[in-house]
Amino acid sequence: MRPVIGVTALIDYQKESYWMLPGYFKGLEMQGALPIMLPLIGDRHDVAHLLTKVDAVLFTGGQDVGPFMYGEDESEQLGETSLERDTLETILLQEALERDMPILGICRGIQLMNAALGGTLYQDIPTQLPSDIVHDQKAPYDAPSHSVKIVNGTLLHDIIGKDEIMVNSLHHQGVKRLSPHMEKMAVAPDGLIEAANIKGQKFALSVQWHPEFSYKTDNDAKKIFKAFVNCI
Repeated sequence: MRPVIGVTALIDYQKESYWMLPGYFKGLEMQGALPIMLPLIGDRHDVAHLLTKVDAVLFTGGQDVGPFMYGEDESEQLGETSLERDTLETILLQEALERDMPILGICRGIQLMNAALGGTLYQDIPTQLPSDIVHDQKAPYDAPSHSVKIVNGTLLHDIIGKDEIMVNSLHHQGVKRLSPHMEKMAVAPDGLIEAANIKGQKFALSVQWHPEFSYKTDNDAKKIFKAFVNCI
């Protein structure tokens, strides 16, 4: 049986629609998994029931995480937020962690996980952490944007097998203060945390870059999806 992975839905408020970037599904399917898109629900009992139907959870990119989650007021640079996603994904994370289910977070995923576990975020990197590093690149989105150094001895280092890699980058928010429940696994040249793991879990990896865009051309992106599927 192929492992079933629940993937959090993207939401377009203007079109009143849930949607999905194919790379999230294709990257998982390439490694033998069966991905399904999760509904945006906010009831804990429903979320718990939903988790009986999947083997792992992938937290996708998308809207900015609401600053209320880490005790800050909204800055002028804050982008669109999604209370529906913040609500579902916080409950989903808590329930998945209680079950020690494999978790992969991508872009917003690392931010949501960090905020939900007591960390804080840069609401806007260009104004709060200015540097020459391009964190919000233009197309093509599978092209590398900057390097990251991987911390030796971490899960990510075991997966990638390298001390430094090139990654793509498409975000204006990022981890400011890392949650005490997480460990740093990779960092950009300007000091921004680019990958982290939740301590004490079987597999709870999150990255700031976008393997769903680069999985076709980047072996390191393929390794992340492969390790996630194989740990189930």
